[in-house]
Amino acid sequence: MNRESNFMPTPDQDVLEVKPLRTLAPMFPAPLGVDVLNRSTVPPLVFVAPAGQFPGVFGSLNIPAVRSFAAFGGQDASGGKTASGGVQDASGGKTAAGGDQDAGRGETAAFGGQETGRAESVANGTPNVGASATGPIDATPISACKSTQPSVISLDDDDNDDEPYSGNQTSASGRKIKRPSHLSGYNMSDGLGADSSNGTKKRPKSSNRKAATDNEISLMPPSSDPREVVEVLLMTFEALRRRHLQLDETQETSKRADLKAGAIMLASNLRANIGKRIGAVPGVEVGDIFYFRMELCIIGLHAPSMGGIDYMNKFGDEDDSVAICIVAAGVYENDDDDTDTLVYSGSGGISRNSEEKQDQKLERGNLALERSLFRKNVIRVVRGYKDPACLTGKVYIYDGLYKIHESWKERTKTGINCFKYKLQREPGQPDAVAIWKMCQRWVENPAARGKVLHPDLSSGAENLPVCLINDVNSEKGPGHFNYITQVKYLKPLRSMKPFQGCRCTSVCLPGDTSCDCAQHNGGDLPYSSSGLLVCRKLMVYECGESCRCSINCRNRVAQKGVRIHLEVFRTTNRGWGLRSWDPIRAGSFICEYVGEVVDDTKVNLDGENDYLFRTVCPGEKTLKWNYGPELIGEHSINISADTFEPLPIKISARKMGNVARFMNHSCNPNTFWQPVQFDHGEDGYPHIMFFALKHIPPMTELTYDYGDIGSESRGVGSTRAKNCLCGSSRTIYTSSLLIRSPG
Repeated sequence: MNRESNFMPTPDQDVLEVKPLRTLAPMFPAPLGVDVLNRSTVPPLVFVAPAGQFPGVFGSLNIPAVRSFAAFGGQDASGGKTASGGVQDASGGKTAAGGDQDAGRGETAAFGGQETGRAESVANGTPNVGASATGPIDATPISACKSTQPSVISLDDDDNDDEPYSGNQTSASGRKIKRPSHLSGYNMSDGLGADSSNGTKKRPKSSNRKAATDNEISLMPPSSDPREVVEVLLMTFEALRRRHLQLDETQETSKRADLKAGAIMLASNLRANIGKRIGAVPGVEVGDIFYFRMELCIIGLHAPSMGGIDYMNKFGDEDDSVAICIVAAGVYENDDDDTDTLVYSGSGGISRNSEEKQDQKLERGNLALERSLFRKNVIRVVRGYKDPACLTGKVYIYDGLYKIHESWKERTKTGINCFKYKLQREPGQPDAVAIWKMCQRWVENPAARGKVLHPDLSSGAENLPVCLINDVNSEKGPGHFNYITQVKYLKPLRSMKPFQGCRCTSVCLPGDTSCDCAQHNGGDLPYSSSGLLVCRKLMVYECGESCRCSINCRNRVAQKGVRIHLEVFRTTNRGWGLRSWDPIRAGSFICEYVGEVVDDTKVNLDGENDYLFRTVCPGEKTLKWNYGPELIGEHSINISADTFEPLPIKISARKMGNVARFMNHSCNPNTFWQPVQFDHGEDGYPHIMFFALKHIPPMTELTYDYGDIGSESRGVGSTRAKNCLCGSSRTIYTSSLLIRSPG
């Protein structure tokens, strides 16, 4: 076939540099045609194999990239059709979830790909590619072609072998990708620790990439706690999402940061509870809240990233589909008045064309729900509600296990026949949705809250009232103190070093290299457009009075004070505590630690002071709150306990303070403190601001890690030690400052 060509281009013609397919860099399957590594908007290149069985690479079902792409698109673990194909969710719409709308029509896979055939799949979820000459043509990602440079990261974990792998991996662009050190010791498949005696994890044969041997990352001790694995994964996902959003804003692009973060984690096998199961999911607790559907996917709670019904095609040894999880998010006409009963609408019948109407069909997810009525198996239920802090966002609440007790068919307001399923919540489970609705009633009418000792502990000093509650005993309140909202420094602010502000007009903008405040923060604004802290820093610099930007600048967050509904309540064994009526998103500002700044002499005179804050080294979880920068080719900015340097500031809230004085210690905290500057330039004496470490459900006590302060406290006269009463499985020996006194 090789023949010489006599073609000569004319001066107005260009010769294209044509390369064979094997030289093209394979790409991870990414949402909406986005290359998560190269940030390309060009859809992934695919090759289409003719129908029928072919020998060699096209006929083999052991192509790792084919399995990876199928799993990424929501393929059912037990085979069959795609998990989201035809499965409609109460969160309907045209795009994936997490503040935006979810799936529209049910014909597409989880990320917009076509449904992978109608034939049954093998047990590991691999589609029967080309099994029938009359079947549809299958589109296979270009990464299925054998390639040595660069290598492909698989998305599944089947076909385990004894081949160990290191933390370094190669991206589609040839860039080395590290597995973050805070994740490398975890077994993501079932929440357990590393699966070999020497602590190195094993990579399945399904990956074509060659493990890198240089730049090894240190492994942390493996975790045997599934809850800890799930929390680390969610923390990493949310941090990656915030970082991608920050980068997109700088580049003035509008992309789905949640889908990009999810694609990176799935491509790197950073997920938990792989494989579908009936019943509870290890590491996930009733009442947990989520802000993106992709979060449900990476922890194994609900596999489809868009479909509302998750099901499996086997029940025991029988080939019978049963539903295992549903997401009810309000698009369909679901009855949501009763917190223990849910009337769920089936999938299908909604078209992008409002004039086109069709009845729902008893297939796929609808059929699985019908079979679950007969099988009487439990089904996980996730309910979605509007996010109080975001007009277009949603909050997803895991409400526990339900069973279907009844099903019927009825005509909806749009004129189509719709399947209805009545689910009843299993008894003996903690409240979840019931607490959510109760708190929403209190937010609308604070007088509805019972056991109130004082309607506003701040006496109007805070932006929102702070209720004082005691439903434990007859104590009338904490000891007397003066409620203040600003720190009392040792000297007036005007005599302190001034803060060098920016000269931005109107507001500070992402990517503006002339903004001095952005340069103080390393070149990026520290907060997202919704006010979430992107990552933990040695110091965060907000715009202040010396800046020319307006009060509406996005770089003015913590200085504006409390913006959530808080209550001080009596605990059973830890004195008084603090909790919120609102759901709190990871990275959200909560409150400032307010009191009077004291010097070492004052500390010695006070002796035992249960309300003294010091910037001692917090726990490992707080230090590693930042995103896994190795996943996107950036350098790690985590601070270790060996390199942590405390600040000289010490704040006493014994005589005067705010709600932060009631925050108790936990070895597994849900908040952390962050130094922030905005009104003066002496970095040794910043404001101490608290932010959410993870998503916090309503009525959950707010805690932070007091750190290892035993040795330092002894040096200033505080020698008495107490046991930690936080109740966490990670409880360690702590000093006297770990428990607030009742008064």
